[in-house]
Amino acid sequence: MTPTIEGPRARFREQTRAEIKEIALRQLADGGMEGVALTRIAKQLGMSGPALYRYFASRDDLLSALIRDAYDDLASAIEAAATAAARKRPRARLHALGAAHRGWAVEQPHRYLLIAGTPLPGYTAPPDTLLRARAALAPFLTVYAEGVPSPSIAPVVGQMQTWARDEPAVRAWLEGAGGAAGDPDNAGPALAGAVLTWTQLHGIVGLEVAGQFTGMGHTAPILLASALDTLADGFGLA
Repeated sequence: MTPTIEGPRARFREQTRAEIKEIALRQLADGGMEGVALTRIAKQLGMSGPALYRYFASRDDLLSALIRDAYDDLASAIEAAATAAARKRPRARLHALGAAHRGWAVEQPHRYLLIAGTPLPGYTAPPDTLLRARAALAPFLTVYAEGVPSPSIAPVVGQMQTWARDEPAVRAWLEGAGGAAGDPDNAGPALAGAVLTWTQLHGIVGLEVAGQFTGMGHTAPILLASALDTLADGFGLA
């Protein structure tokens, strides 16, 4: 098949969309989601408001594009860490993934809060962002699929096993993660571990990024490492 050749108009459109998103990210860093304003973006680019709507139909459309990009970048950072730690033991891989998640968030807190902070009233993220969020968690599935959960985690494992059985999309997620996660018998532990880790990451990293640990006498990396070790113990990860 002959490859599609992108014309000048299409290249200009993508360049303009990229410039709009770059300005929006600066606004996001300065004032959160409420600070993203299409009229100010248009003024900075020297175009009219109606002209900007040719590139993004609304502020929500622009926010959705930023959210997609953020999830994709986070997933890439975690996948890179998974690749680098592929030969390590499960516990060490878990720590590498957690550190990658935290590192991405700390380097660009405005983008992390965009996907993990307080939702903007009236805004609903598009359904495809769920797939992107799952992509960021996929490497964790392969780690926990090798675990043997303790009895205290059994209720969560049972719920996750039922979820995988009843939801084809969840089974596809597990299969796409590869490795032991694709084995139906490992669905419960893999999902339970990923979900429990997500709650720990969201809690610890979210509080750190929001500045809530100031003056509390501990550092976030040590707190996160301790939480991940507790989870690793609960799943019998070596």
